[in-house]
Amino acid sequence: MIDREKVEAAVRLLLEGIGEDVNREGLVGTPDRIARMCEEIYGGTDEEVAVHLSKTFPAVGNEIVLEKDIALYSMCEHHLLPFYGKAHVAYMPDGRVVGLSKLARTVEAYARRPQIQEQLTSQIADALMEHLKPKGSMVVIEAEHMCMTMRGIRKPGAKTMTYACRGVFQENPALCERVFAMLRQG
Repeated sequence: MIDREKVEAAVRLLLEGIGEDVNREGLVGTPDRIARMCEEIYGGTDEEVAVHLSKTFPAVGNEIVLEKDIALYSMCEHHLLPFYGKAHVAYMPDGRVVGLSKLARTVEAYARRPQIQEQLTSQIADALMEHLKPKGSMVVIEAEHMCMTMRGIRKPGAKTMTYACRGVFQENPALCERVFAMLRQG
């Protein structure tokens, strides 16, 4: 749960700490705006992912299901700067499937927390295994990190790719290759 009063107080201190006048016309409403923004971009900290993956439907086929190009926006826990990109989520059903929007909601629930991309990738793959009970899951994330773009090394356009394989995807590299081939297709 976001404590708006604490966020507002922290923003005032930050502004003072960087030498700004918190009573300057352009900054007067900033602490409130930042607190409201935090409710939005960190809202995943209070969200229970199981809700999204609990309603399943019977499925006859047990082939790969891939939802690709799911836009994601998250905040690096090391610098509190955004990283953004795309998540590709695949799973091999074991008689049951979940609504496709639920895969995107799962990505969003974990992305809306301060964290690192490597952890985000694993959290999504593990959540699918735990709640959907498929034969396997695979998650690929490609993202650009503002902590590398606007500060530090300053390399705009550099992307980080992470992937996590569970179950049959971990046991059978050919299945991972099939997912990568599907991702390369238009």
